[in-house]
Amino acid sequence: MQLNYFRYLFSKDKKLFSSIKNLTGFYPGNLSVYKLAFSHKSVARETTRGIKLSNERLEYLGDAVLGAVVADMLFKRFPYRDEGFLTEMRSKIVSRENLKNLAMKIGIDKMVQKDIGPGLFRSMYGDAFEAFIGAVYLDKGYKTAQKFILERIIRIHLDLNEMEATESNFKSKVLNWGQKEKRNVVFETLEENSSTRLIKVRLLIDEKEVATGQDFSKKKAEQIAAEAACGQLGI
Repeated sequence: MQLNYFRYLFSKDKKLFSSIKNLTGFYPGNLSVYKLAFSHKSVARETTRGIKLSNERLEYLGDAVLGAVVADMLFKRFPYRDEGFLTEMRSKIVSRENLKNLAMKIGIDKMVQKDIGPGLFRSMYGDAFEAFIGAVYLDKGYKTAQKFILERIIRIHLDLNEMEATESNFKSKVLNWGQKEKRNVVFETLEENSSTRLIKVRLLIDEKEVATGQDFSKKKAEQIAAEAACGQLGI
């Protein structure tokens, strides 16, 4: 670690090296994996095999690690609550809106390398947050990733009691709104990318597209689209 410290201390990556140390509490071992975590697909470089390197694969990994840590934490913190409650709480914590807010709170939004405006990809910073978790896991292992999530993210930045009282099932909110207002609300799958496994859906109200969502699971993609629609509809 001393060798890494002095090597990066006088390199062009000094700022990134220090930022990760301040953010996590430890010095990164493999800086390249963190660089990849902050590389949006708009700046992805192509390898000799034709593969574009961006943070999407790390996002997939980080999503799994984050989900496991949060599920374990909730299971232990709420020993007498049922599966439905635990699932709902986990959804609130790992929602795209919450991850985006967390990313901006801890400064990840300033570290993302991109070639687009932030409004074009609504979940860009939340995706980078998950990719960063994936990078920590690859660099330091599960225990360190778990400690970082619990002690530096959840304990400092999230109020679980407040989240427990907050409604987050956006799909249900939109469907209930549609029923009340006598509007036709439909979720439609637009595409499933076989290479990235990303699923894109759109939300139609009276056959007019209102919002879209993209994720590795159809259920999450629908929630992302519904959350965006709730913001537009003011519900």
